[in-house]
Amino acid sequence: MLGLFLINLLNNEYFAVKLYEKYKIKELDIRNNLKLGIPNQKEFIIEDELSIFFETKKDNIFYDVEALIYKDGQFIKSKSAKIEISKKNFNLIFQSGERLTLNSEEISNTKFEKFIYSIENKNIEELSYDKEHFNTLELMNHSDLEFKNHGHNRLFLYFLTFFIVLISLKIIFLFKERKTIIQLFSYIFMLLLVIQIINSYLVFLLNNNNINIFSYYLANIINLGFLSFLMLKAINK
Repeated sequence: MLGLFLINLLNNEYFAVKLYEKYKIKELDIRNNLKLGIPNQKEFIIEDELSIFFETKKDNIFYDVEALIYKDGQFIKSKSAKIEISKKNFNLIFQSGERLTLNSEEISNTKFEKFIYSIENKNIEELSYDKEHFNTLELMNHSDLEFKNHGHNRLFLYFLTFFIVLISLKIIFLFKERKTIIQLFSYIFMLLLVIQIINSYLVFLLNNNNINIFSYYLANIINLGFLSFLMLKAINK
């Protein structure tokens, strides 16, 4: 039982994280490209918005760029263009170039050091790593409050799992001949369900800044201590 617990711990904290990281990086690359267009053969297209032709690309920056913006009738030639996603806007930031505008409202040719073209679209949202990408220590040190709280929750669940192992072993060794073992396990399962429900509510309060980390652990320890007393009382009958 202890060996299984350690294998589970090692898997969750190292092997699963590393394997999931490879999958997640590929998934993010594919899904973000599907949302924002796929640079292919030195061409980058966002349907009904614009086309960008470039010589080279590195870290979402295009070099030696020529771009055509459809709805405004603009042709842009610049040294580089960078992709940036801010909230719900998709921005293309052109650096050091020239912009030719040909439409019914404007005919102009201007040079610029920096030109930003924005696309407002509620469907555009950059995908990023989720909680499963990080191990417990990385979650607890994460800058995002929800990730940090998830790390503390995971730590408590490890402690709870180890506690379940100890209780189960005590029941098996003391009650292996008794016919009431199924009823006893059912009773303990219900108590553990109560622990998990209370813990989930505490995580909700933690994410909404209604309690702090100290209060979260204190409440869970009190809750676990009380229900442990009920479990041990049932076992020793």
